[in-house]
Amino acid sequence: MTTMGEDGLAFDRMRPRLIRIAYRMLGSLAEAEDVVQDAYVRWHKTDRVAVANAEAFLTRTVTRLCLDQLKSARARRETYIGPWLPEPIFEAEPEAGDADDLTLTLMMALERLSPLERAAFLLHDVFGQDFDTVAEAIGREPAACRQLAARARDHVRAARPRFPVSRDRGLEIADAFMAATRSGDVTALRSLLAADVVAQADGGGKRPAAPAPIIGGQAVAQFFADLSKRPGYLPPQILARGLIDGLPGIVSLQNGVLQTTAFAIEDGRIVAIYVTRNPDKLQRIGAMVGASGE
Repeated sequence: MTTMGEDGLAFDRMRPRLIRIAYRMLGSLAEAEDVVQDAYVRWHKTDRVAVANAEAFLTRTVTRLCLDQLKSARARRETYIGPWLPEPIFEAEPEAGDADDLTLTLMMALERLSPLERAAFLLHDVFGQDFDTVAEAIGREPAACRQLAARARDHVRAARPRFPVSRDRGLEIADAFMAATRSGDVTALRSLLAADVVAQADGGGKRPAAPAPIIGGQAVAQFFADLSKRPGYLPPQILARGLIDGLPGIVSLQNGVLQTTAFAIEDGRIVAIYVTRNPDKLQRIGAMVGASGE
């Protein structure tokens, strides 16, 4: 028989993986941690003698809690002001060990899936669960889970980079973009952007941000160049450089407002820019870099 202390240690070993599953499902680290804490409470109320596989039990519990959470999350996003982006996770260096390869671009693609498609894809394709385990987690037959994962795979295939950029090269391009933004050099900005680049900014109605995605190289270049010409403009203060959900990214203060900027890069050109300014999503990063913004 295991003791509560041993059960706690077993749960702690699984906690990072459970949080990753929940974060990939929900796009919010705070909500993911709440879900995993709820799973912990349920784990301690469960007769562990009847649990054949603790990891499968906890994966199932977390997944089902996330599916319930997604119903209310999707309702909230229908009234969200402006584009919605996941809460950014910043790493100065690539995470070692049991990490996954989902980037911010792929997480945005997952947003277009149904909750069950998202769960089946994440559990099987990303976290390596077999379809029997996936079926138990989401309450569907294994054959149905295979279909859900296959449909999801088709949706996200286009979002996977064909030629992933290295961290160092990605940050070189990010630095060049920030320099061109400071100077307002439209030509320099345009040279860094793909023709079909998309820029999105999430202010959540709490910070100024573009109300809709900006599409196309010229439009995006002009938008960022115009920022430097606005009255009272101050050049961005770079606080940290690294990876934001697997993409090259910058943490900065823009006229006193804390923000993150992540860049999806293909063939040496920026294909997507994700700017997060909503302060509710930046509290952890702000504490990490010692800044809170205005």
